[in-house]
Amino acid sequence: MDTRNFTFMFYGFLAAWLILVVYVLMLVARERKISDQIKSLRSMMDFKDHK
Repeated sequence: MDTRNFTFMFYGFLAAWLILVVYVLMLVARERKISDQIKSLRSMMDFKDHK
């Protein structure tokens, strides 16, 4: 078997893993942002209820 095939396969898997890692990191960042927004909304509601 030609070693170029393994080289292309390696770079293909590397690209796939990098894309997957970037996607997961984007999801984590989005989840944190939404969680912060929910906390902010809850604190606004609690403040309004105490008035």
